[in-house]
Amino acid sequence: MSSIVADIKIPDSKLAAGAAELLREHGNDLLWNHSHRVFLFGALQGKNAGVKFDSELLYISALFHDLGLTKHYSSPDKRFEVDGANAARSYLQSHGVSAESIQLVWDAVALHTTIGIAQYKEPEVALIYSGVGYDVMGENFDSLTEDIREQVVTAFPRDHFKHKILPAFLEGFKHKPETTFGNIKADVCALLMPGFQRTNFCDCVLHSPWTE
Repeated sequence: MSSIVADIKIPDSKLAAGAAELLREHGNDLLWNHSHRVFLFGALQGKNAGVKFDSELLYISALFHDLGLTKHYSSPDKRFEVDGANAARSYLQSHGVSAESIQLVWDAVALHTTIGIAQYKEPEVALIYSGVGYDVMGENFDSLTEDIREQVVTAFPRDHFKHKILPAFLEGFKHKPETTFGNIKADVCALLMPGFQRTNFCDCVLHSPWTE
């Protein structure tokens, strides 16, 4: 793995390397490459916007952002984003990282699919969100040049990512589809899980136990 891609240095501190080892151990090539592209695309957008951010915390957030999809970190009843955030928190706590930095990483991981909120938070949180959006949906695609994109994808190949990531999402939460209520991952269940019925917020209101 090159330590510099598209003029962005991939953090190689002991803390960063340890997080990378966890992703290698419990994830797969799909998540490895995707997580590194998320870091790079987030860092590149931050650099272009002149935003100051902690590269190490951004990298660790990227490494953990989808670890909640893996069997090792998946809970029976929490959103996968929260599982990943909790895993990151435990890892950072075990290495004596400050509470402020831990909360920043927790928010970055937990909110990376939360449209309309994450982009208004701290730089590291916003850049993970934008890095995910860039890699998964091509948001603000032209904000980076074709040459820059090619450098990132050469280092961390997509390998038919567009067609592999949706089944990978489902595999991570098919045992708890109720956790997708109110978030965009319900779309994955609706597409790939036969018989899936979305929980409807209006029904929750109208059929609540309140009598009036």
